[in-house]
Amino acid sequence: MTDTSSVLRIVWIYPDLLSTYGDQGNALILRRRAELRGIRTEIVHVHSSDAVPVEGDVYLLGGGEDRPQILAAERLRADGGLKRAAERGAAVFAVCAGYQIIGESYGDDADNPLPGVGILDVRSGRGDVRAVGEIVADVDPNLGVGRITGFENHQGRTALGPSAIPLSRTVTGIGNDGQTEGAYQGQVLGTYLHGPALPRNPELADLLLRWRVGPIPPLPPSWGERLHEERLAAAL
Repeated sequence: MTDTSSVLRIVWIYPDLLSTYGDQGNALILRRRAELRGIRTEIVHVHSSDAVPVEGDVYLLGGGEDRPQILAAERLRADGGLKRAAERGAAVFAVCAGYQIIGESYGDDADNPLPGVGILDVRSGRGDVRAVGEIVADVDPNLGVGRITGFENHQGRTALGPSAIPLSRTVTGIGNDGQTEGAYQGQVLGTYLHGPALPRNPELADLLLRWRVGPIPPLPPSWGERLHEERLAAAL
């Protein structure tokens, strides 16, 4: 998609397997912030029994428990649609379990390595201590997003390969390893942030829109910006 005369296709992947902590709110706020700018949108729900369409603009994956995560990864690898979409330049935003399975590998509940979808150069395993609570992190300045907040609840630890860039540096919380949170590679972005992440961080939602639409006008401050500031103040 290159202009606002087209329809922005937001693809919500496997809501029947990957949709903990209200992560579908990411799709809703992305649609809302696009439509406030006059960009027409369509949300496509892709269940685990469905083929993943290749012609989407933004693909969203949420969190999930161990068994649904394994099923989602197996089906996404077998289907191949998400990988083909990423290869043709679509934006991907993946949270928690979704973040892990778009990487090269991730660990099951016994920390046995399993293959991921392979669109982000990260490898995830299990840490000794579960990360639970509010997290605050400063996003890579090249992305123009600033400070983000969220809620993490995971035992994963994620190591970045040379092709992936840390999304942010942690101020409080664990994220990948206690130092960085999330990763991105081209227009593929993963994070451990629930909340949901995009309603809590409107600038992060706008980053995804810019990746697909190009420059977008600012919006007047609203409840999203107020929520962002409230959560920052509460977490620090």
